[in-house]
Amino acid sequence: MRDIIQDLLTQEERDQATALVGQLETIFTSKLAALTEKERSSYKAINETNKLFVNKVWDYRQHSDSLSSPDVDWQEFETDYQARVFAENLLGRLESLAYRLESTKILHDYDNYQDALNDYSYSQYSKGAGKAGFTEKVAELKQFFNRTKSTPKTTPEEEEE
Repeated sequence: MRDIIQDLLTQEERDQATALVGQLETIFTSKLAALTEKERSSYKAINETNKLFVNKVWDYRQHSDSLSSPDVDWQEFETDYQARVFAENLLGRLESLAYRLESTKILHDYDNYQDALNDYSYSQYSKGAGKAGFTEKVAELKQFFNRTKSTPKTTPEEEEE
């Protein structure tokens, strides 16, 4: 398989995407939390069952507010709820986009690596044919290939058999 992917983004689209990501960073930088690993383990994300629980409490609040606890700041609850829903939806969209970008990058990496291997083979052939400059190129590229053979490990009992 050669050239399994082509870059379909124009330079204008690349520039636009870069600018849009910059705008997102500008909007969110001072408004989003960045927890440390210790803080993340302290707070933890709620699991799906707990999300359903929160959603059910929210639903009761929307339709039967007389059954809601007077000890809860319901305005703050609603603000947190709406912010969570927004963040979850946006995060899902960004994760989907990030997955597709990563997949596209993997395919471009694969194409580059296959072409680099072809170039190395050509360089080895050209070195063997005595073409100028290829001895140095092959010597420099050779460092990226491990030539040591692995030997199967045997136990002393296997050696005695």
